[in-house]
Amino acid sequence: MAQEKEMSFLDHLEELRWHIIRCTIAIIAAATFAFLGKSFLFDKLIFGPTKTDFFTYDLLCKASTLIGYDSFCNTSFDFEVQSRTMAGQFSAHIWTSITFGFIIAFPYVLYEFWKFISPGLYSNERKYSRGFLIISSILFFIGVLFGYYVICPLSINFLGTYSVADQVHNDFDLNSYIGLVRASVLASGFIFELPIIIYFLTKVGLVTPEFLIRNRKYALVIVLIVAAIITPPDVASQIIVAIPVIILYQVSILISKIVIKKQNRKT
Repeated sequence: MAQEKEMSFLDHLEELRWHIIRCTIAIIAAATFAFLGKSFLFDKLIFGPTKTDFFTYDLLCKASTLIGYDSFCNTSFDFEVQSRTMAGQFSAHIWTSITFGFIIAFPYVLYEFWKFISPGLYSNERKYSRGFLIISSILFFIGVLFGYYVICPLSINFLGTYSVADQVHNDFDLNSYIGLVRASVLASGFIFELPIIIYFLTKVGLVTPEFLIRNRKYALVIVLIVAAIITPPDVASQIIVAIPVIILYQVSILISKIVIKKQNRKT
């Protein structure tokens, strides 16, 4: 502890540099495996939601039917994905592999981040590091799966079949399509970190359960706006996406209450 307290600003920067280097190495290593598995990465994962037998469409059909819609029950796609630049496919292969590498290496990236900030924490706070890493990683992966299996099919089903006139045929650029998948997956992964964010905001006194409860109606409006942004303008799609985010908000309120209760016990 004495050495940690005596570290200068430049020493901290040097420490941060090595954490970033190790994170980069982990991401590149995972990205290399993804790059070598090109067939699985693109044929099975990236272009999976463009296939009519993608099992999510059957589940979405049943879910939308329950709320009085049939938005996903006759899914069919008549579009092509094209690469219009010389290095387009190779560039897409590289960046998609890096994105996949980041997702796979996320627990380790989180671990390196925690190692950097943990010297500034009390010993009793360090005890919860393992739980923090596990829960954060689980929430992130659940969010990634939600983005891939729910938001991606919702967006592709709407945008891939939308047409302003019969004369206009949908032919999408490869980078545009991959950008949609990447944004849906990563955004969902980070949104599902909401309970962890609320935990730390409560710990430092910026958020209280009363504040979250008092502003729940405004949070609901924000959730609906976010759902409208990351999903197509379809009522069934927005409801399907909004429900888990609302549940996450309720869980965050519960977590905030637990944190405040523990703090009151100590005092």
